[in-house]
Amino acid sequence: MKQATTTGTGKYEALLERCRNLSPVPTAVAYPCEASALTGAVEAAQNKLITPILVGPAAKIADIAKSAGVSLSGIEIVDVPEAHAAAEKAVALVREGRAEVLMKGSLHTDELLSAVVSREKGLRSGRRISHVFLMDVPTYHKVLVVTDAAINIAPVLEDKVDICQNAIDLAISLGVKTPKVAVLAAVETVNSKMPATLDAAALCKMADRGQIKGGLVDGPLAFDNAISKDAAKTKGIDSDVAGDPDILLAPDLEAANILAKQLSFLANADSAGLVLGARVPIILTSRADSVRSRIASCAVACQVAHARRSKL
Repeated sequence: MKQATTTGTGKYEALLERCRNLSPVPTAVAYPCEASALTGAVEAAQNKLITPILVGPAAKIADIAKSAGVSLSGIEIVDVPEAHAAAEKAVALVREGRAEVLMKGSLHTDELLSAVVSREKGLRSGRRISHVFLMDVPTYHKVLVVTDAAINIAPVLEDKVDICQNAIDLAISLGVKTPKVAVLAAVETVNSKMPATLDAAALCKMADRGQIKGGLVDGPLAFDNAISKDAAKTKGIDSDVAGDPDILLAPDLEAANILAKQLSFLANADSAGLVLGARVPIILTSRADSVRSRIASCAVACQVAHARRSKL
């Protein structure tokens, strides 16, 4: 997602600082055949976040590096002629144990994810995959996770359970002890004519009974009373989540995507993008994303990969 110019809040730098004592994570970069995609991977390597394995047409990658003034010295390149084959080979490198993170280059998202969800050769786990944006919003007091803005178009309740759990597990890997999840809807009351409010109420009860673990879940909450404790008080909402969420779980992809882009372009938020729920974290950025955003995504993936190591 293309970013507006930001003045910086320190959250980005804090994210990189958390990775300072972590070893770089081997990362298969699928088809980095555009200047910002290639530069992002190389600069993430220079920041000791990842050890990239570039998968794509070697001659083309070398030409792009030369034009961009990027050195590929010491970086492994796996020569694969076109994008679809590059996605499959990058996934194969993960399956072989040579890489612990998968990173999208300049190919289409569908090309990468089709290789990821392949039943025989992909990276499926027991959970539904979902996307998160980690938003550094200058007007908010901490990093905010928005999900799912890129993969699940119209998730049903069972999908939302996995989307919620994926986001909670991510926040925990980033050092949040008990992530607070605001399940968004247009209103803060349960209404049988508004399915999003019913799903929100069900998710809260499922969290109470341990079907969703590790987080504090509340909803339905409208955006205003999710973000503002004063707005919640005005509407008589007594909630430990209202005014202090770590995660905003939107009712569907359209709502999440609009929300994330509003935060980016109207609130000057920086963002990092990640796909969760597969065997390994997947860095999924837009082809229009800045190098800064790609590096932030690599920093998040580095922390998730190290958290995953500790559980194995």
